[in-house]
Amino acid sequence: MSASARRLGEETDRAYAIQVAAGTKSAAVYGVLGWGAVTIAHYTWPFFRHQTLAFKSFLVSTSMVFGLAIGADSALLSHEAERRRSENAIRRQAALELSRRGMVPTETAIAKWRADKAQHSSANRDEMG
Repeated sequence: MSASARRLGEETDRAYAIQVAAGTKSAAVYGVLGWGAVTIAHYTWPFFRHQTLAFKSFLVSTSMVFGLAIGADSALLSHEAERRRSENAIRRQAALELSRRGMVPTETAIAKWRADKAQHSSANRDEMG
């Protein structure tokens, strides 16, 4: 498995973990809000009091699913935006260093620069550790 494929797999796993954590938290918050709204409606609105327990449970679970979807999606969008910013910064640094060396910053040259940079940083970690 190549380094870029391994890095992509790790990034996918990290994005999934972020979605699960944010979705779970958001589902719990929206579930509590839905349960509170149903409870308030039950005690303040006679028409709502006569509705079935299944319908009230449906409203609470719908609010939880809504929270799950919104929370997970917004966390993933934030994560992707941050990854794009960091990737653009790395590419900008690579292009600048390659241009200083008199090389054209093509995709191949940037990939080679990135591999060299990773190799140097792992060599430095091995010397210190």
